Amino acid sequence: MPESAPNTQWRTHPVTPEIFEDFADVINPTRRDTHCWCLSHRLGAKDIEGLGGGSREAAMRSLCERENPPGVITYRDGVPVGWCSIGPRAEIPRLAASKLIRPVDEVPVWSIICVVVRSGHRRQGVTAHLLEGAVQYAASRGAPAVEAHPVDPAGRMDTTMAFVGTRAMFERAGFRVIGTTDAVASRMPRLIMRRDP
Repeated sequence: MPESAPNTQWRTHPVTPEIFEDFADVINPTRRDTHCWCLSHRLGAKDIEGLGGGSREAAMRSLCERENPPGVITYRDGVPVGWCSIGPRAEIPRLAASKLIRPVDEVPVWSIICVVVRSGHRRQGVTAHLLEGAVQYAASRGAPAVEAHPVDPAGRMDTTMAFVGTRAMFERAGFRVIGTTDAVASRMPRLIMRRDP
């Protein structure tokens, strides 16, 4: 874990309906329906229509009511500062069906899809706490392992694809490379990294 100010309080929680607004503050502060609601890997257009009447926000709210909420929010001193989309790979349809990011074995892993640090809070150690909280959430639900599919850039990464994370970021959080994929982000191959909780 990175060093924080001596009295900094960190906590991470699954994004349930009660804290949905905190999730929205991180991922979509202006509440634009066409902006990202972190649904692309989980729901197709028909599902968004069925769950949310066509509203992406309403569809995401519905996902937060499920047994396994679709991710976690990290707070620093009570302020929501980070979001991590995580869940059982089998419950993330686009990933489960991917021909580019295939399973390396039969372990029923949980997968990290997206990591976002709220604007104004980047480069302040949020990611380490966010990933640790995501792994602990998965472990509390019985996950035997957690995987991520980051890239390994030589320098700064294109911010539009930064949500996949970097190898160094996940290595600092205790993940190890166990394979590669046929997927790319910012023209870089995506790795398969795993951590046992």
